[in-house]
Amino acid sequence: MQIRAYLPEDLPAMTAIWNEIVEDGIAFPQEECLDDQSGAAFFAGQTYTAVADDDGRIVGLYILHPNNVGRCGHIANASYAVSSAFRGKHIGSLLVQDCIRQAGLHGFRILQFNAVVESNIHARHLYERLGFRQLGTIPQGFRMKDGHYENICPYYICCG
Repeated sequence: MQIRAYLPEDLPAMTAIWNEIVEDGIAFPQEECLDDQSGAAFFAGQTYTAVADDDGRIVGLYILHPNNVGRCGHIANASYAVSSAFRGKHIGSLLVQDCIRQAGLHGFRILQFNAVVESNIHARHLYERLGFRQLGTIPQGFRMKDGHYENICPYYICCG
């Protein structure tokens, strides 16, 4: 398994994986799926975009970008997506670890996640195992696909 910067030929697989998470409606705040054009622009617009390449097959990805601007521009934000067919193989852990490293290389000092859904236990355990700290809980901060609201838990880690 190799975590590397994405290439243009990776875009169809990346878009499909991203859209799978969006369609699930339980983790990403986005409600609209990407198409070929919007996907290419979206991934190109990030500070850094990486893929998990399993012998030529794209099985996951992450995006890294500023969480804010100006005096808070040293804080990064990221999102991770792993194909449902490849979950449970620790790909997420590899993506997050690489992202922390890339955040530091890109001049970010902190990596902050604004909206980790409280019921997303696997992600929360991963972040905590890697040293992220929970900042608190925002009651009913995330509207699930079925319309009910769940708490979100912001996390952060120092990376630079």
